[in-house]
Amino acid sequence: MTSSFYRPFRMINRRKTRKIMVGNVPVGGDSPISVQTMTNTLTSEPEATLHQISQVVEAGADIVRVSCPDEASTKALKKICDSSPVPIIADIHFHYKRALEAADAGAACLRINPGNIGNSKRVAEVVTAAQANSCSIRIGVNAGSLEKKLLEKYAEPCPEALVESALDHARILEDHNFDNYKISVKASDVFLAAAAYQQLSEAIDCPLHIGVTEAGGLRAGTVKSAIGLGSLLWAGIGDTIRVSLSADPIEEVKVGYELLKSLGLRRRGVTVISCPSCARQQFDVIKSVAEIEERLSHIDIPISVSIIGCVVNGPGEAKETDIGLTGGGKGTHQIYLSGMADHRFTDDNIVEHVVNLVEERAALIKKGNN
Repeated sequence: MTSSFYRPFRMINRRKTRKIMVGNVPVGGDSPISVQTMTNTLTSEPEATLHQISQVVEAGADIVRVSCPDEASTKALKKICDSSPVPIIADIHFHYKRALEAADAGAACLRINPGNIGNSKRVAEVVTAAQANSCSIRIGVNAGSLEKKLLEKYAEPCPEALVESALDHARILEDHNFDNYKISVKASDVFLAAAAYQQLSEAIDCPLHIGVTEAGGLRAGTVKSAIGLGSLLWAGIGDTIRVSLSADPIEEVKVGYELLKSLGLRRRGVTVISCPSCARQQFDVIKSVAEIEERLSHIDIPISVSIIGCVVNGPGEAKETDIGLTGGGKGTHQIYLSGMADHRFTDDNIVEHVVNLVEERAALIKKGNN
């Protein structure tokens, strides 16, 4: 048994990039767009950090970044890297020696900020450490920490400044025969970030890590990221993403997947198509959908579910989803399986009924794949 999944009307043609490896995760080329997040525990406390890593991995994170601001963090990093189920990126700011230590500790990737890391000699030392430890590198340019010379040249952060910074540092890596790198050019301004990524995508073929940095809280940051990342992904730009939210890192992963699922770029977990509810609804749609999404958050098999409160759009949506529920009169509702009307039931156990159907389907799919 397979899932038909909710099919997007338009397929996106992704920009062609070269493929690199972040640990065992391929990034770029024809690889799936990977979802990242970052821990907010102290890296110097490995048990707490590993616990958070396990939580975000369960939510679907492919790669996890941890901050390494001091020597205590890089000392704890080996235990974290050895125990993590996914590759770890070491986030390096200001002190290049932390990058050298992180590479030796087993980091799969080093994220360096050109505006803060120091001169080309120090960058060269980081490259040597990365080569010796089979590490990839992310050149992480940020509008909030551009090099002084670029701010003097352009007067303010602008797409041209971000791209120039990125290309200058890519050139340093290339000069040292290092091409296992990806680039990000982030900004908190959606237009600035999107324009910088568009320009960069035309100038270089390395994988791009996309994101709108400092996007805000859960609601505002999700909307902002959806606009910025969504427009880039729609244009085929982006090989790995992070949704930056002032919220639990688990939420970053969830929003990242919803973005990719909405564009037909990843297939993971349950996708719920539901109506906003109105006076025609034959059951409490809002409450039911909230409970169903929560109850099914553990499922990673791609399954589409439509929850529609009445017969106006219910049957049509059900034809396009794996499991459909359409509200009917007198408390009796219609269930569709694989787009076909299957059975009717009363509204005593709407949530339980749908959850059981989805879990049964997920179990059958998993069994068929084994």
